[in-house]
Amino acid sequence: MEAGLSSEIDWQEIKECTMSQNQKDLLGLGRLEYLQALVTEFQVTESSEAKEQVLANLANFAYDPKNYEYLRQLRVLDLFLDMLTEDNETLVEFALGGLCNLCLDKINKDYILEANGVAAVVSSLSSSNEETVMSAVTTLMYLTTPQSRQQITALPVVECMLRFSLSANRRLQNLATVFLEDYCTPLQIEEARNLTKHTALGIPLPKD
Repeated sequence: MEAGLSSEIDWQEIKECTMSQNQKDLLGLGRLEYLQALVTEFQVTESSEAKEQVLANLANFAYDPKNYEYLRQLRVLDLFLDMLTEDNETLVEFALGGLCNLCLDKINKDYILEANGVAAVVSSLSSSNEETVMSAVTTLMYLTTPQSRQQITALPVVECMLRFSLSANRRLQNLATVFLEDYCTPLQIEEARNLTKHTALGIPLPKD
């Protein structure tokens, strides 16, 4: 899943391809009830695989503005934020993908910022999962406001983006370069570059 880039998909088709076999009887439900069923399944299942599937489904639904109000009502934003601290890298990846889609909306963005979401997303920059790191960088860019810019472009983050910009991974290299050019000042970049010469900050590069 590539965060923020989901294509338009027919609602009925989504239902049919994302519900497990024992959920086919839910196909007649409305949008809110269907999303509620997914959230409930996530909460009650003890299967890691089922949790991953449901979270991926919720993240995919987060691309559609028609679902924003329902997802807020069902506290899916909190669910995504909570998953960022999980040890399961797949859950973290899907949660970040969902947040990346949701924060394009101002109400969602404000909620994530007020919930200290920036710190949680910054922590995900150290993930060994390439897609998680890509979504984290993109989400930080989407979350940037005049009020949040200072936290998002803090010295450890800028230093991390400098190292990402030298990555052998072309996608990560390009994204980090955009972050540095569009969201950071020359002074911030220079300070981070100078610091890198003397010490390593606590956000390691993801594995290639």
